[in-house]
Amino acid sequence: MDGICTLANDRVYDQLIALLNSIEAIYGQEMPVCIYPYDENTARITAEITHRPHVQLYDNQDSMQQWDEFVRNIWDAHPSAQKQWLKISNDKYYRVGTHRRFCAFDGPFDRFVYMDADTLLMSPLEEIFTQLNQNDWVVYDFQYLDITHVYNQLAPKLTEIFTPQQLQTEIFCSGFYASKKGIFNAQNRDILLDKLRQGEAEVLYSMAPDQTVLNYMVMRSGISNYNLALHLSNSEKTGCCVTSTHFETRNNILYDKGKQLTYLHYIGLSSNLFTQVCQGENIDFPYRDIFLHYRYLHEPEKRPTFTNKPKVYNEPPSLSKRIFRKLGLKG
Repeated sequence: MDGICTLANDRVYDQLIALLNSIEAIYGQEMPVCIYPYDENTARITAEITHRPHVQLYDNQDSMQQWDEFVRNIWDAHPSAQKQWLKISNDKYYRVGTHRRFCAFDGPFDRFVYMDADTLLMSPLEEIFTQLNQNDWVVYDFQYLDITHVYNQLAPKLTEIFTPQQLQTEIFCSGFYASKKGIFNAQNRDILLDKLRQGEAEVLYSMAPDQTVLNYMVMRSGISNYNLALHLSNSEKTGCCVTSTHFETRNNILYDKGKQLTYLHYIGLSSNLFTQVCQGENIDFPYRDIFLHYRYLHEPEKRPTFTNKPKVYNEPPSLSKRIFRKLGLKG
């Protein structure tokens, strides 16, 4: 069985609803969806999906505990990550819940497309699923142009483990990918963990923990992978990130130079931003109307209306706020 999966908790509730609605806009309720819980904060999600029979919240505790233990063991082997994380929080493990997406390798779907909760589906995924007939890993992004958020480039072992060609073409964003159940079983995980404990953990980039671990797992295992961004012609491929400002909107679908996007990723935008807008704050951000359309697809009467001038989501703070911040005061 094929399906789509994502990772969420109630903190990203509004984004999750928009994603689920965008999937329904393409597939109706024929495409099953599995939500992997970031943590136990899922009361609103649980209530919502009672109205969505094709959507399930993953509850295999053994699977989640095994993956939690696996990633903690990985970061225990890293030479500096935990010292760095303790400087920014009270936890020596940083965003462990993001790794729960790995439960898809145990999950209900034989083949799946994983989509971050801050994405929207814009097209059917037949091309992605078809490519899984030839490969065990399929992505569609341009992360290969920027290795800095995937691996520690200063790690001596990086170029011992991976060839320059691999580092130029095989890295990917962990926000959208397609794969298959069972490709990382317990034996595979033990082999990878052993290599990491032997010193290879130094190549991991600690501030994007799930992304660096997933890239390592795929590339170190030699899994056959395929990136549509590297194989489609220039006339066929599209962008996918909210940072691209040239997408055109037609009937609530985005197009890149006339070509329909596969998905839109609101990468880099805080979940708080979406919550604030849904609560009625007039904060503008790229492709806000697209998000609001899907968020309120089934309840348009609840969509917030804005009458005042919008604030720009990334506008610099006012002079008074900068002064208060410098003094350590709330402004």
